[in-house]
Amino acid sequence: MQARNRLDATRARIDTRAWVMARRERTRHLIELGGLVQKAGLVSLTDDDRALLYGAFLDLAIRLQGDDGAQAKLLYRRRGVRAFATEAEEASRPQRGKQKAKSAASENGA
Repeated sequence: MQARNRLDATRARIDTRAWVMARRERTRHLIELGGLVQKAGLVSLTDDDRALLYGAFLDLAIRLQGDDGAQAKLLYRRRGVRAFATEAEEASRPQRGKQKAKSAASENGA
């Protein structure tokens, strides 16, 4: 009987752990999506009006489900990829400057 109870308790812990991990994964995903909303400037453009943002998302969903949805997805994906690439390039510029300064200093014996 005790072995059965221990087995049940172990299963419950495993189930709880799996549920917690799934919840954390979902939470992280939602936070990342919120970050994209912020990064796109939508929060400031809408004065943090949740109803306006929700309406805009509903409009976007309708467009993506429409006849030209595949074309819209392609366009939005290209814009997003381009924006990510531009952002990554801009973020790496100061690092390149620091690396050049370090290499110049080491060449000068500093």
